[in-house]
Formats: sequence, C-alpha cells, structure tokens
Amino acid sequence: MPALLNLSAVLGDDEVRLRESPYENYIESSCLLPFAPGSDIYYRPCKRLRVTAPLIITREERKVASVFKKQQLPPSIDSLPDECLFEILRRLPRFQDRSIASCVSKRWLMLLSTIQTSEVVEEPHKRSELLRSSMRPLPDLNQAIPFELELDSDIESGGYLTRSLDVDEATDTRLAAIAISAAGHGGLGKLNIRGGNSTCKATDVGLSAIGRLCPSLHSLSMWKVPLVSDAGLAAVADGCPMLENLDLCQCPMLSDNGLIAIAQKCPNLKSIKLDSCSGIGNDGLQAIGRYCQKLVSASVKDCPLVGDKGISGLVAAASSSLMKIKLQNLNINDVSLGVIGHYGKALTDIDLIALENVSERGFWVMGNALNMVSLTSLTISCCPGITDLGLEAIAKCCPHLKHLYLQRSCNITDAGLKGFTRSTSILESLQLEDCSMITLHGILDGPLNCSARFRSLALIKCMGIRDITYYPNELPTCLSLRFLTIRDCPGFTSSSLAVVSKLCPNLQQIDLTGLVGVTDVGFLPLVKSSESRLVKVTLEGCMNISDASIAALVKAHGSSLKLLNVDGCKKISDKSLLAIVANCSVLEDLDISRCNVSDIGVAALSSAEKLKLRVLSLAGCYGVTKRSLQFLGKMKDSLEGLNLQQCKLSNAHGIGLLEEKLWWCDILS
Repeated sequence: MPALLNLSAVLGDDEVRLRESPYENYIESSCLLPFAPGSDIYYRPCKRLRVTAPLIITREERKVASVFKKQQLPPSIDSLPDECLFEILRRLPRFQDRSIASCVSKRWLMLLSTIQTSEVVEEPHKRSELLRSSMRPLPDLNQAIPFELELDSDIESGGYLTRSLDVDEATDTRLAAIAISAAGHGGLGKLNIRGGNSTCKATDVGLSAIGRLCPSLHSLSMWKVPLVSDAGLAAVADGCPMLENLDLCQCPMLSDNGLIAIAQKCPNLKSIKLDSCSGIGNDGLQAIGRYCQKLVSASVKDCPLVGDKGISGLVAAASSSLMKIKLQNLNINDVSLGVIGHYGKALTDIDLIALENVSERGFWVMGNALNMVSLTSLTISCCPGITDLGLEAIAKCCPHLKHLYLQRSCNITDAGLKGFTRSTSILESLQLEDCSMITLHGILDGPLNCSARFRSLALIKCMGIRDITYYPNELPTCLSLRFLTIRDCPGFTSSSLAVVSKLCPNLQQIDLTGLVGVTDVGFLPLVKSSESRLVKVTLEGCMNISDASIAALVKAHGSSLKLLNVDGCKKISDKSLLAIVANCSVLEDLDISRCNVSDIGVAALSSAEKLKLRVLSLAGCYGVTKRSLQFLGKMKDSLEGLNLQQCKLSNAHGIGLLEEKLWWCDILS
C-alpha cells in the first residue's frame, strides 16, 4: 500500500494523501487526478466561502417591481388566446347558453358571432329528447336578461323575428347581438338598418355576423349605411339563401360585385330596390335578371351608372315573372321603353319618373309593341317626352289598364285625354297633377264620359281647370264616380262645382282643399244633389264656406259622415259645432283648426251623447281658452288624438292634469 504523505507544511491545512483510491473505477470520481505512474493523489474538494452582505435595491428597481406586481393578475379565462376561447365557446350547444355568454364581454360577443352553425359541437347523440327535456333547469328570476332580448320585436306569420336599428343603434356590436339572440328564437326574418351618412357605424363585420348566423333572413333593408361594402353583402349572400327582399339606399361602397353575389346565391329573390347607390351599374342588374327567376318587383332610382344595357337586360331576362317596375331619374332613353313594351307581358304596374332622355318615340314604341296586356296601373311623372300620341298608343295596347297617374305632363291636352279614355273600357281612377293643358272641357268629354267603372277623379294644381262659359248640349252623367278631389285649382269656383255636382250624384268622398272661390252657392247644390251618403268631406282652406253649408251637410249626411275637415274656414263658428252635435252619430275625425270657435262649441262637443270623436283638432282656435280643458277631459271615453297647438291655453298645470286624465291620448300642445 502506498505510504501517506503529509504535505500540510507545504500546502497548508488541506490534507493531500497518496493512497489507494476508494473508488473501484476512477472514472466515477471527479476528485482523482493522475500524479505518477502507479499512484494517485486525493484531496478534499474546496468549498466556496459564504459571504453575507446587505442587498441594495435602487429606487428605479423598486418602481419596476411595484408595477410588475400590479400587472400580475389572478388566473382568468380571459387570459386565453382567441383560438382557445373559440374552441370553448363553440362547444356550447344551446342557443340560450351562447346568448347568455355573449353578454359577458364584447370580446366574447364578437367571437361568438364568428361561429357558424356548422362549427357548433352538438350534444352527444345518446341523450334522448326526453332526457333533455327532463334535465332543463328552471329559469333564474334573478338572472339579468341579455340586452338584446329586451328589444321590441315583431313576430311575423312565418314565425321569424323582425329587428330594426336606427341611426346610433346601427353598430357591429348590435348586429352581432341580434345574430346570436335571434338564432334561439325562431331565427331572424327581417332586418332594417336606418343609419346616417355620418353617424352609422355598421360595417362588414356586423353584416357578416348576420350572414353567418341568420340563414332564415328573407328581407334586408339598409338605408344610409356608408361603411358596408361588397364583402358584407357577399357574406349575406353566402349565408342567407332564403333572401327574398333587398332594399339598398345610399350605400356608396356597394358595387356590381355585391349585387352579382346576391344574384348567384339567392335564387328566391322577389323584390329589389336600389336608391342612390352610386357604385351599382349595368352588370349587377343584368345578373339579377339572369339568376333570379322569381323576381316580381324592381325599383331603380338615382343610380348614375345604370343605363339602357342594365334595364334592358333586367326586363328581358325576367320577363316571365317581373310584374312591377319603377324607374326614376336614370340615364336611359327610348331603348329601355321599347324593351319594356316588348318583354313586359307580365307587368301590372309601371312607374316612370323624371326620365329626361326619353322622347315621344319611346312612349309610342312602348305602346305599339302590343305586349303589355297585363298592365293595370301606369304612373308617368316629370317625363317631357309623354304626349298625346304616346298616351293614346299606350291605351290601345293595354286593355286592362285601370289606374292612370300623370304628373307635370305639360304636353298632354284635352284631345289626348279624350283619346285615352275612349280606348280604355275599364278605367277606374285618374289623377292629374300639375297638367296645365287640361281644361274642364277635357274632363267632361273624357273621364266623366268613359266607363261605367270609373270611380275616382283627382285634379291637383291644374291651372287649366277653371270656369267655362259654355257647356255641351248634353252633359254626361257619371253615376259610378265615388271619390272626387279638386285641390289647389284657383280657377275652379262655385259655378263649376254646381255643374259637377249634377253630373256626379253618387259621391261618397269630396276633397276641395284650397278652393278659395267655392262658396255656399256652389257647395249647397252639391250637398242637396248627392243621392248617396257622404262619408268624408274635406274643405280645408275654403275660406268662403260658412255655417250654412255645414249645417246643411250634417243635416243631410250626418248619419254617414265620419270625417269632416274645415281647417282654415274663418266663417265656421260655434253654430256649426252645435249642428254637428245634433245630427252626427258616427263622426270620428273632426278638424276645426283656425276656425272661429270658442269654449261654447267645445262644451257642446263634450256633452254630446251620440258623438264619439276619436281625433279632434283645435289648432289655432284663439277663442278656445283654458276653460275648455275641463270639457275636453269629459271626452276620455273615445278621444285618441287631440291637437291644441296655438290655442290660448297658458295654464301649463291644466294641460298636465288633462294629460294625466287622458293618458292614452296623443296630445299636441
């Protein structure tokens, strides 16, 4: 055995020994080093000295530590990334659970709105419906109802919900909440978004949520939604194949691409309305006509990119189903009207408004195409190209035309009106507004002498309608006329009214608004010659009508009269109200605004036993004072609307008491 060497004198206190190693394998020890052949050296491992010193922390380090400590939040599910939270939320199988979870935070709401129906993990199939119904928990009355469930909603006949968002409510968050909550209540059927050019914050994100979660949507209306683009409309097209009605107004970000997506993926589309959509042009309308074979109604207004190509393609492709079309303020010419006349075999309603580039030839071609055999209603407004020639051509090709409305058609004369009415055998209503070339001779020779079915005549702001000095030897008698409106025609006076009353003995509704030349001399013969019972009489602005006319009216027709409007008739006083109380039994709507009535007349109305007024207007009646408040309070059994504006009712306390007594009545004061 090797000898032990004491080298403490040389190396200090550490023992260094040369001896036989205690390890059988030298490799196992890290304390053995080769010293000489056939010998080993062994020494004790050195230990690091422990030094005790004070810990010095600077002020900056303390601030950082305090901030870090505050930022250390307790473990929460909100710390999970969106991907993990998405997987958790999509495993909520019940609509109610997802709706409640959407109220946790905006983050949860927006994540839930991105989960499609196909991505939801359903409950295990082994649970039967009976087991599910037996395990349903009772409702928690202390639990807050999700805010979306508190919205006022209308349930349509199909069982779907209707939602409407106005101005500030139109946001992506609101749309996402609607999409989630409606899924558990039968589905969303109708969505109306009424935004504003500067206040509406709805974007493609919210509309995409509707597209993902509302497959039952069949009606979408967006007005003044400037931030929605083709991407949002395409999302609706992808997820809402049942869409039937589409109404877009002032959506500048939409283009033909969005409309093409709707056309290709919504084959059930029946109605489309485009108003002031500057990005939509011919390609979108052509796609609608090509793919939507069930299209029934189309309305295009103020779209500068739409021309003859788009309108022609739409009408020609959808000719078998298209029944209603409205074209307003478009850059189209005679070509479009020719296509309408040729392919419009199913059209029943046509509205042509402000078509400046359409000439007389366009209307003539449309009529002579002889294919509009189903047309029943025609409206032509602000179209300088319509003349007597075009109007007669339309009448000849439309044997079923019943309603004609002409507005600002300065080229239509008595001859054209006479030729039109003679070519139509079943005309029922005619309305002429601002047609200065039409005179009373044309009315007597035309509409009043045309058809046994003619029921309604309206003459509005026609400056050519004035008194005439001579009449035909044989005046026509229109026994079928029931509704007569002559409004704001200053040349029409009592002498003309007396003649008209003899020709139309079966009138039920009369509107003589703004005829300052009509007096008792002309109105009394109308009342006496009326063989049928008058139901509605409007004399607004007839300043020369007095109590004598009203007394005669209610005495002869009080048992049938339901509406009487004498607004602005200064010669009407309390005598008329006393006559109304004595003779009227079914009167519901009475407007005596700006008349010479007082508290006495109001007291008489309130004391009438037979009279049950629903609407009463006393606006501008300076003779009505605060004394009438107690009388008005007695009409609480029937009154639903009351207008007291510009009356001498200075007693605010009295108005408040009246509002408390008539709490269900709409009071304007």
